[in-house]
Amino acid sequence: LKPFETIEHIERAKSIITRNESPDIGFDRSINAYRGCEHGCSYCFARPTHAYLGHSAGLDFERQIYVKVNAVELLRRELADKRYRPKSIAMGTNTDPYQPAERAHKLTRGILEVLLETRHPASIVTKSALVVRDIDILSEMATLGLVHVALSVTSMDHILSRKMEPRASTPEKRLEAIRLLSAAGIPTGIMAAPMIPAINDMEMERILDAGAAQGASTAGMVLLRLPGEVREIFREWLLRYYPDRVRHVMSLVRDTRGGKDYNSAWGERMVGEGAYATLMQQRFAKAKERFGLDKKFPALRTDLFTPPRVEDGQMSLF
Repeated sequence: LKPFETIEHIERAKSIITRNESPDIGFDRSINAYRGCEHGCSYCFARPTHAYLGHSAGLDFERQIYVKVNAVELLRRELADKRYRPKSIAMGTNTDPYQPAERAHKLTRGILEVLLETRHPASIVTKSALVVRDIDILSEMATLGLVHVALSVTSMDHILSRKMEPRASTPEKRLEAIRLLSAAGIPTGIMAAPMIPAINDMEMERILDAGAAQGASTAGMVLLRLPGEVREIFREWLLRYYPDRVRHVMSLVRDTRGGKDYNSAWGERMVGEGAYATLMQQRFAKAKERFGLDKKFPALRTDLFTPPRVEDGQMSLF
């Protein structure tokens, strides 16, 4: 087997804070310092975004990684804009901020340094234990009520986890990250996401239980979504690893999406519909209560924000 080869492209982005208007997403702005993601999850809903770059949503999404080398300076500039009003910035929405490329490039760390310096709130979702590298910054942000972190765990089973997320941290490493983050006083949650019918859905309670045992204070759950080209990539993955379950899994997926492979309607795409989706929501609510994960993350503060100084050659009047 040829070792997996990643090709990095250096990108000078024009802007770094992305806005969204979706009513069913809990944030209106996010930062992605990378495009594409090396973790290689077949079901990743962000895959179709790679087509805008002339790449495939399949292997290219995990091999052709774009590194926005000017992310940190752009963030400074955008936060310094006189019209800017602070609201929590979500990290880990389209690609993982702690994917392997972050080890060398440290863009996520640079972004967090600016957020701490400007007292700006952020929330992070990751599948990588690399997040613990930044505990020094995150714990300082947490003291000021500026951050929370969620670790996404899809399976407690090593073999399944490897198949689902070939290059993400092992489940143990992610749980250990939850323990270290919460021990450092950082509000930390566990995400059982995505739950795939007849593949890992039976593990939801185990995942939440394990997260709670390591100090997670809250939990989230997302049903599998298959927008655009993701459906075919996921089907290929099923055919490769679970050929005997393809029809069963896809038929359950359609049950949660009103008979289609995907329903993009706001309000429904995250939770699904129908008997199976309802049962998952009920199980999730019960498990959260049972493991003491039914608290919400504390609201993040925006009142401490101080715009950064940007050296623009202009001398201040005072």
